[in-house]
Amino acid sequence: MEQVQFDVQLRKKAGSANARRIRRAELIPAVVYGGGLKPTMVQADRKIYNRIHRQHAGESLIYHLNVVEGDKKVADFPAIIKDIQLHPVSEEVIHIDFNRISLDQEIEVNIKVITKGEAIGIKRDGGTLDHTLWELDVICLPTNIPHHFEVDITNLGIHDAIHVRDVVLPPGVRTKHDPDAVVVSVVGSTKEAVVAPTEEEAAGATEPEVLKEKKKEEGEEPAPAAKKE
Repeated sequence: MEQVQFDVQLRKKAGSANARRIRRAELIPAVVYGGGLKPTMVQADRKIYNRIHRQHAGESLIYHLNVVEGDKKVADFPAIIKDIQLHPVSEEVIHIDFNRISLDQEIEVNIKVITKGEAIGIKRDGGTLDHTLWELDVICLPTNIPHHFEVDITNLGIHDAIHVRDVVLPPGVRTKHDPDAVVVSVVGSTKEAVVAPTEEEAAGATEPEVLKEKKKEEGEEPAPAAKKE
């Protein structure tokens, strides 16, 4: 897992008004959690964060946070991003939650699962892909965190599936999921063709009514003879 240096500044004021002021100054409000300590409010340079994000697009990163107060560095520690809030329109980062970690202690993280190829059951048979698990919950040392898991679906036919046990985990990485849990599968169309019944089937379908009518006729009492005057 890639590691990068990232400077952040302590901030003392909370609240939405202060957060807006920070964003207008091209900074990102953030909070650092974990490590058995109280949450620490910080702010980060937006341009520096965006540059790191572009250079390591799609990668999981360990941020070595250098916490600065004024011109003085007051702390430094490794952290990973726990959550990111985006602006609903511009999709710019408006808030970051960091999680303080120790490089020699295992942590639990969610790693995304991506698919590779086009399933034969989709291409040839018209099935659809059912992606059940988009992420796998794994436990490992921070330095062993994988960027993602890739599963090849090329040979999946209708009703075929890839299970958790089929996903190749790197050394030092384990998952809490049930090995039999389905990650991705190919399912058939839910619409079934309507087949017209054969003549024999059609006759068989109406036979009970005919027999019932016949029995009714056989069981009827004969009409009484008319009395002669």
